[in-house]
Amino acid sequence: MAQRPKQMKIRAERAAAPTRKGKPAAQSRRVEAVIEHARREGLFRDKDHRIAGRVSADLVNRAKERTGIRSDTELLAFALANIALEDNFAEAFAAMRGTVDPKLDLET
Repeated sequence: MAQRPKQMKIRAERAAAPTRKGKPAAQSRRVEAVIEHARREGLFRDKDHRIAGRVSADLVNRAKERTGIRSDTELLAFALANIALEDNFAEAFAAMRGTVDPKLDLET
């Protein structure tokens, strides 16, 4: 088990390589950042759960194209990490719509 985090790191680095499949470096950095954040949070510590399901091949292929990830397992790990690490920024931002701090000086 001690090798699993290292193996995941190697796979994540390979999955996030900026030059692979001509993916833009920004997208590759995003994949790498999510995987690294999930690793720091301990979310990749153990592989003790199995998940299976049927999804559209078009969905999987599009997600692989957009991320540059080749492996179904790594794609699923990235997708789940994205959800697990969601910071709810969009909801917080939307909730602030139309509000202005009463102390804000709008005259200057």
